[in-house]
Amino acid sequence: MDLQHKILDQFIGKVVRKDLAFQVKGNLPVPTYVLEYLLGQYCATDDPEAIEEGLEKTKHIIRTNYVHRAEAEEVKGKIREAGRYRIIDKISVLLNDKADQYEATFANLTLTNIPIGTEYVRKNPKLLSGNGVWCIIDVGYIPGEDVKVRWEIQNLKPIQISNIDLNDYINKRQEFTTDEWIDFLIHTVGLNPDNLNRREKFIVLSRLLPHVENNYNFMELGPKGTGKSHVFQELSPYGVLVSGGDVTSARLFVKMSGNKEILGLVGYWDVVAWDEFEQQKGKQIDSVMIDTMQNYLANKSFNRGKATHEATASMSFVGNTKHTVPYMLKNSHLFESIPTAFQKGAFLDRIHLYNPGWEIKMLKKDSFSKSYGLITDYVAAVLHELRKFDYSADLKKYVTFSTTLSERDHNAIRKTFSGLVKLLYPDGNYTQEEALEIIDFAAESRKRVKDQLYVVDETFKAEPAVFEYTKISDGTKVQVETLERVGLFGMPSATEEAPIDSTKARKDESTSQSEKESKQLAAKSIEIRLNQTGVSYKTLFADYLQTAHTVEVIDPFIRLPYQVYNLIDFIQMLKETNDAPEELKVILHTNADSDEAVPEMIDIFDSLQDDLRSFSIDFEYDFTADHDRKIIADNGWSIYLGRGLDIFEPYPKFTMGCAAQENRRCRAFSVTYTNQ
Repeated sequence: MDLQHKILDQFIGKVVRKDLAFQVKGNLPVPTYVLEYLLGQYCATDDPEAIEEGLEKTKHIIRTNYVHRAEAEEVKGKIREAGRYRIIDKISVLLNDKADQYEATFANLTLTNIPIGTEYVRKNPKLLSGNGVWCIIDVGYIPGEDVKVRWEIQNLKPIQISNIDLNDYINKRQEFTTDEWIDFLIHTVGLNPDNLNRREKFIVLSRLLPHVENNYNFMELGPKGTGKSHVFQELSPYGVLVSGGDVTSARLFVKMSGNKEILGLVGYWDVVAWDEFEQQKGKQIDSVMIDTMQNYLANKSFNRGKATHEATASMSFVGNTKHTVPYMLKNSHLFESIPTAFQKGAFLDRIHLYNPGWEIKMLKKDSFSKSYGLITDYVAAVLHELRKFDYSADLKKYVTFSTTLSERDHNAIRKTFSGLVKLLYPDGNYTQEEALEIIDFAAESRKRVKDQLYVVDETFKAEPAVFEYTKISDGTKVQVETLERVGLFGMPSATEEAPIDSTKARKDESTSQSEKESKQLAAKSIEIRLNQTGVSYKTLFADYLQTAHTVEVIDPFIRLPYQVYNLIDFIQMLKETNDAPEELKVILHTNADSDEAVPEMIDIFDSLQDDLRSFSIDFEYDFTADHDRKIIADNGWSIYLGRGLDIFEPYPKFTMGCAAQENRRCRAFSVTYTNQ
């Protein structure tokens, strides 16, 4: 059963085809979760006719009931003539203490101070948050004379699922492999998982961490158009997206109204996301708000007025970068684009995760899912319920971190670990390898914060943190590094100088320089990480193959055109770097995926053989390779390849990746160098 059929089989009635909301939405300023709430009632099926019929019903409801601001007066007329009319609008409520009643404001219908029953507010306290809640409302009209308020709210239902069976959701996780579940979640947030590699999927899903973890402090900065704010604006009725330049202390925390304290956004929402969190000319940021914010991010509480308040709302800060990552790392720091008032250690040290938004490609038409995912309103309710669980203590079953890390470092890593476990393994079933994958990502995400703190605030250098952990299972120590620093300052060196032996240093001067260099090469293993750049065949192999005359390449997967191009690039590298390219012999051991493919492969390799002969390179090939992938040179070195020559992620035409291998993103692989 393929993934899409499995999704429909397990979550029938709770899924929707993700492209349908875009077909309905058009230019309407309506969150996706509002449209999917409707689509989920009529289009939760794979029957094309039922989907088409459901789409028409949804479009009819939007045409008939959604209030366009420009058509507000026309809708008011319909309400008056019919006496009652159902609409879809965004409602916010305030308490009129003089009249001792709650009063509603309609965002698009432009009605204000409309009395609303206390029972609606008690059931839906977010109506009081000041940011509004999308609702389906039956609005009545009271005709006659001496009527103070002609409009009345006869019925109101927020557009969100009222209850879910969390155990059912958790149990269904067992029906999916980890890869399937990750792709399922990627579809659910509206993106196409086929366009993302494993690391990119983790980066996308990390945007859900503030929704699933209480008091989680998240930051993502990156280029425009990479979907940074999408999950905060479109995914959940439990989160609110605000403009970073328009947030005040009163709006965020507590507003004083006489002797009364009215809670702000953090008191009503699971997530408060700051959009466009970057420097803006002419915008002044309240220093009191920053101080209150720092206290809240650290202690989950804040002081305003006479009382101390506690809240569980997570904070997310998303914004655009002004320069490339290499530029920032060399000339400033990765926080350079956020408001200057926030560029201080006391604030930044409270960030649990800095998500590398620059690793996500700009979203294009094919970036979005056209397959089935959970209705966003349903998954939002699931994430809301999962906030009640905490798996942070489970981390100590797998690793212990260096004692040089601060408690904030430890807490950040634990919270990220807990959140990702809830997202990926809500049933609690995961392997040690899967746990370590999460731990690596969590530690790197916190190290990104700490590395930049050393630049922003030099006082942090007094107690440097070593991001290293020890595996409980075997005592192995693992160093953690951020991918952008690896890419900027180079991959793990392919050569390591051996300690100088004074007796050997006085060796016969007739020894060639190349032989000396060969003896200095180290037997070692290196790991190249997913999405790492700055790697090429030259940096990996040239030093070890420089003195070889015969090079055997054992790789069963030199079959497809791009794999043959990899082989040609490898031979070109040998030609450019070998001490005696005119004496070079290359032997390829590969295999075919079928007998029918062999004749075509023979034609390709015979053609390459003829071409290489003109460069004085002897090329031989056969189809005897098994699963091993390695390079054997006649100078004594053997290089074992985790992925063979297929080490690069696919890259589009007309990009710098075409010009140089160093510009390409790598797949994850290992290389081991041995000398026999």
